[in-house]
Amino acid sequence: MQFGITIKPDLSIERIIALTRQAETAGFTYAWMFDSHVLWMEPFPLLTLMAANTRKMHLGTCVTNPAVRDVTVASSLFATLQLASGGRMEMGIGRGDSSRRVLGKKPTTLEYLEEFVRVFRDLNAGKTVPYDGVNTHFPWAKGGVPGVWVAGYGPKALRCAGRIGNGVILQFADPDLIEWCLGFVREGAKEAGRDPAKIEVMAAAPVWVSDDLKLARDRVRWFPALVSNHVMDLVARYKPEELPPALITYVRDRGKYDYLHHCEVGSDNAAFVSDEVVDRFCLVGPADAHRKKLEALRRVGVTQFNIYLMCGEEEQTLDIYQRERMLRA
Repeated sequence: MQFGITIKPDLSIERIIALTRQAETAGFTYAWMFDSHVLWMEPFPLLTLMAANTRKMHLGTCVTNPAVRDVTVASSLFATLQLASGGRMEMGIGRGDSSRRVLGKKPTTLEYLEEFVRVFRDLNAGKTVPYDGVNTHFPWAKGGVPGVWVAGYGPKALRCAGRIGNGVILQFADPDLIEWCLGFVREGAKEAGRDPAKIEVMAAAPVWVSDDLKLARDRVRWFPALVSNHVMDLVARYKPEELPPALITYVRDRGKYDYLHHCEVGSDNAAFVSDEVVDRFCLVGPADAHRKKLEALRRVGVTQFNIYLMCGEEEQTLDIYQRERMLRA
């Protein structure tokens, strides 16, 4: 199992670069960046700096969406970064959450996402693409096609990931829920004539290593609240019997979500989240508990564990994961 980090671009630029360097030295092989251009800094200049300050790490968005940027703009950004990084870019993509909702807009459709990915790949491959009636071509795009990781929770989005994704992004560290998700990913892969075993599987979640469980839980409680935004969409789209109770029941007492406090430690957004849900969705407790959870994730098919590195004391978290040899799951 490989390891990655995701940075929320609200830190100083100098610290983002330093954390990326530290992570690569520690043995992390992926560094991802949230893409929510209103709430936080624009990720693509930061990814450029991260590429210039690393040698081998793969870098990408976790996640962008098909609606905020025109597909030719997004394709050009990644094609340029492929050249700058020596072919180390990855595109994590979903239907759009905070970057859409903070502007009062809804997520886009899966059909639009699939078409976006098709055009994105063709343009990055140097192919000519009919776009609004005009043949469009990037003659300079010679860095290779970035891997595409599709984020999703519901059966339709997960089947989509299986049909088109090089990888799937699952935003929780609950082995049982991941196993449920991967059933739909495999169905989608088979529908498209693909080998499900070749699809990478990312589990993304925050961590906190401490013997003090109360402290650990409070540092990561914001994360199930983030996930609840997607769960609310699922509840509106699917019948209750089509979804696992472990995924949907915890949002019953959820209040209004304030995106201005998105992914924020101590936010009132997370007041409804129980300790039991925190323990399932995140990695908390002493180092041995983390090792056991990582092994459980590996057993259900996770190929990359991605630490959402935004709970405070980020340098110490990287140091602990390196020192405790947890990057060997």
